[in-house]
Amino acid sequence: MFHSKESALDYIFRTRRRLDDAPRGLDEDTRDTATTRKLLRLANLPAAPCEFVVITGSRGKGSVASVMAKLLEALGYRVGMLTSPHLVHWNERIRVNGTMIPNDDFLRILSDLRPHIDSVTAGLQKRGYLSPQGIFLAMALGYFAEKRVEIAVLEVGRGGRFDDIAVVPNRLSLFAPILLEHTALLGDTLERIAWHKAGIIPSAGIALSAAQPSEAEEVLRREAELQGARIHFLDEADCAQLQTDTDGGQLIRLAPYGEMLLPLLGRYQIENASLAIRAVEILQARLSASSLEDEGYIESIRFGLAQVKWFGRVQKLDQKPSIYVDGAITVPSAESFIASLRSRLSQPVAAIVGIPRDRDYAGVYQVMARVSKKLIITETNINPNTRFPSREDALRAAQATSADAVHTGNLSEALDVAHEFAGESGTILLAVSLMLVGECMLIWKVDTSQI
Repeated sequence: MFHSKESALDYIFRTRRRLDDAPRGLDEDTRDTATTRKLLRLANLPAAPCEFVVITGSRGKGSVASVMAKLLEALGYRVGMLTSPHLVHWNERIRVNGTMIPNDDFLRILSDLRPHIDSVTAGLQKRGYLSPQGIFLAMALGYFAEKRVEIAVLEVGRGGRFDDIAVVPNRLSLFAPILLEHTALLGDTLERIAWHKAGIIPSAGIALSAAQPSEAEEVLRREAELQGARIHFLDEADCAQLQTDTDGGQLIRLAPYGEMLLPLLGRYQIENASLAIRAVEILQARLSASSLEDEGYIESIRFGLAQVKWFGRVQKLDQKPSIYVDGAITVPSAESFIASLRSRLSQPVAAIVGIPRDRDYAGVYQVMARVSKKLIITETNINPNTRFPSREDALRAAQATSADAVHTGNLSEALDVAHEFAGESGTILLAVSLMLVGECMLIWKVDTSQI
């Protein structure tokens, strides 16, 4: 029996650490879901009938999962959710009806799985490993069975075709926007990345996608044809339209629901919410005898949407000065961060930016410098496997785009500098990695246990 989270996590990652010092290759060469499939087979998972929805994409897939789960909960379903990464607690990755798995259950379920995990790892070759993501999947499926989950919404970690999360027998797959990302692991073309994502399309199932670049759309259509699956791409008529900003989010309009409150500030969340709503319609049409035009159904969707929480994505943390945080670590996401808040900015604006070195950190600096008079670069050592650019490299890139750029060694120092500059009347924007988003949740004492 595991008695601490530390010992449990050390166990979960023990075989994966064999690769810590090894060069990473493409997923198709280095990842193998056979070990996860074997673990699930030994543990008799899934252990109960359940409807699975698998979500992939490059941006917004966690948001789609959280919106969809809340809508299904509002309709009366018992809903499981598996997402990654977490912000504060590892338990956040596994939720039922929005509540993260308690520590006692986390440790107990892992202990119950231990004999099966040991059986799988005993047969590994020297360079083989059992994916931590596969173990989390097994834990989630075990917990979902105990809680009698009816629908499980699962977010793929990176790609799809070689991702452990995608081994479940789903009938519905969802695609958030696909971008050029993780090129060292997925390939250096949009077509190749889309090919990885397309691997979640189920045979004879249904795929629903946000609008995609033409290269990605072609790949998804081709995969759907190979799998004998139906695929639909959202068009303008499928998507909600912004009506106005509110203090608590955005007022949107979508037929047949009329005006609804979306309590998320990011403009991109309108498309994510639209994808989630249309996906729920597909499920409801198959699982329920009630009509999608019933007033009860429409009111449940309106109610559920108004209850959505998803932390660290264009989230307001404070006022006087106004402080907003977003996990904006790519140029497109930084541009979207600014576009979402342009009408809410008050001068002077200070931007705190913490971007890992394997991203286009110079490009993000440039985007954030367009709206800020002070650029504050920071980092964190929470995860030793995530490295930030050196102080010298970061400052060189920042000073090339901002007349007032400084570097701080941690978030606390960065916030001190930003507060001094912005005063009570200005705005502080944090475009940072999710590890730094997690630090923000701790600083502002945000309870991430319930969404």
